[in-house]
Amino acid sequence: MSLLLDTCTFLFLISDYERVPEPVLARIEREETAVSILCLWEMLIKHGKGRLRVDTDGTTLAGFWREQCEALELTVLPIETADVARLEQLPPRHKDPFDRLLICQAIEHGLGIVTPDDHIRRYPVKTVWD
Repeated sequence: MSLLLDTCTFLFLISDYERVPEPVLARIEREETAVSILCLWEMLIKHGKGRLRVDTDGTTLAGFWREQCEALELTVLPIETADVARLEQLPPRHKDPFDRLLICQAIEHGLGIVTPDDHIRRYPVKTVWD
């Protein structure tokens, strides 16, 4: 596996495909790509607060998320102790706890994060977007 999607990229892929640059789409299709279980956690929290609307076609958000992961042939990356432990070493440049843990996962597993988020690019992690 070489790529890790951030939540906004995952959402683009399932609902606003045109927002992902063509070269990035080609890489996602060509390379083994993962999505963190953290993505589902973030989506559930934001959905519960009314800050995220997803047309799940009558299924639960978690069930819809799983279906989309399968359709996109994504590997689901669990959160491991080493991922969380790495947070102690991460500089406090970004306040979003989901992005911070995603950065740690990417570093720990040697993955490039597929993200348009400039805040993530300020960390010592490979990013893919342009």
